[in-house]
Amino acid sequence: MTAVAGAADSAPSTPRPERGDELELCVDSLAHGGEGVARLGEGGYVVFVAGAVPGDRVRAEVYKRKRSYAHARAVEILEPSPQRIEPLADHPGVPWQVLPYEHQLAVKQEQVQDALRRIGGLDGFELEPIVPALEEWRYRNKLEYSFGNGADGELQCGFHAPAGWNRVIPLEDCLLASERGNQARRIALRWCREQGLRAWERGVRDAGPGPGGEALLRNLVVREGRRTGRLQVRLVSTPGKLPDVAGLAKALAAELNGEAPAAGGGQERSATGLDRETPAAGLGGETLSGVLWTRSAALAETTAGGETELVWGEPELPERIGELDLRISPEAFLQTNTEMSDVLYGIAADYAALEGWERVYDLYCGIGTIALTLAPRAGELWGIELVEQAVADAIAGARRNEIDRARFFAGDTRLALPELVQRAGRPDVVVVDPPRAGLSAKVVRRIIEAGPRRIVYVSCNPTTLAPNAAQLEEAGWKLRRVRPVDMFPQTHHVETVSLLERG
Repeated sequence: MTAVAGAADSAPSTPRPERGDELELCVDSLAHGGEGVARLGEGGYVVFVAGAVPGDRVRAEVYKRKRSYAHARAVEILEPSPQRIEPLADHPGVPWQVLPYEHQLAVKQEQVQDALRRIGGLDGFELEPIVPALEEWRYRNKLEYSFGNGADGELQCGFHAPAGWNRVIPLEDCLLASERGNQARRIALRWCREQGLRAWERGVRDAGPGPGGEALLRNLVVREGRRTGRLQVRLVSTPGKLPDVAGLAKALAAELNGEAPAAGGGQERSATGLDRETPAAGLGGETLSGVLWTRSAALAETTAGGETELVWGEPELPERIGELDLRISPEAFLQTNTEMSDVLYGIAADYAALEGWERVYDLYCGIGTIALTLAPRAGELWGIELVEQAVADAIAGARRNEIDRARFFAGDTRLALPELVQRAGRPDVVVVDPPRAGLSAKVVRRIIEAGPRRIVYVSCNPTTLAPNAAQLEEAGWKLRRVRPVDMFPQTHHVETVSLLERG
């Protein structure tokens, strides 16, 4: 079947497409998820098109169909949009690179406003101009690459194909990563090939060892301390044997540091067996900070969980955010754009408007970056986080930075917040930085019951921020200010900082 969306002669009876159908589509806008939006026939059946931008006429293949909409991927650009520019990167992960950066910013600003007004039904707030990124390329401090087996049997390392989770597209230069980060990935891939290692076949077998008991490769995580110049490399595999894993550290150190790892120095010791406050011997001020190996039997495509062993170096990556001296655990969350994190937290501090006497609660505090930024300006600060290791990192961060006004404890915000109010008293200011799904209705109720006079909401998803802000407005708070921040150029993602005040 072939049909044209938006054509004048489309009949009202145009049938809904089936999976596998090819459609000729005219894209007229961008959805919140970053896909192009086209409409089929006079009935306006919506088709979301990956790989297309407004003004494109494309041939697209449907890969998912619902009653009122379908998802398709562009397989050919029949007539490019006047807005299109030549892409720089030849790899996935940067779908908006075909739009001029100024246009990307304008779309993100519009989408934040659309979400708040249309989804949240909100009005009367000040939408401040979006803050552009300091760097449009090579801005990420963490990249998670996937291993795959090529058609010729050669081991590959790259990104998953769009809408094709079981196929890996190899790459030579990732333009989201620094040149040093790219060098680390190339060294690790070369070493893995030299060892004859194979990738785990997603969707074909379970996540156990290979037929000979060998570990199968899943992911390579390269993390960079942008302010310290240090790199952390973590190999993720299925359970099983991995020959000479210390050789990976030697290969990385030989090229990144210019020498092999010193004897001892944490080599082949578990993460819990190394003093976290003492750098491994022989590292000095070199580039490579640590090499780790994670074995995971999870079927989900994730680098979290499993059993992690320190192969060599330090188990934590040293980094600085603003004035904070931090140590980042392998699975700890940190904003992936270090330079823009300073901007984001600065806006949060401005909205919090602390005078030095306030009691502040930081919900979903992670390793405490926002909390530790605000604590010197507060009377007292309490952080709640579900992940115990993150809480341990936050406590260690407070101690390392000599901040004595911040206290952290592990717990589910829904249950822990009422307990904290009983223990510490009602907060004057609440800061929330939830996952993409936003705040659950129960957590919103707990915040309402806590009764802060000011709420600073840091969000990575305006479509979940909007209903949460609407719920808080219904309970007596007013959305005053909203500031989008572009942390992720060349993608549809946008961070926002919002201020809600009571009365």
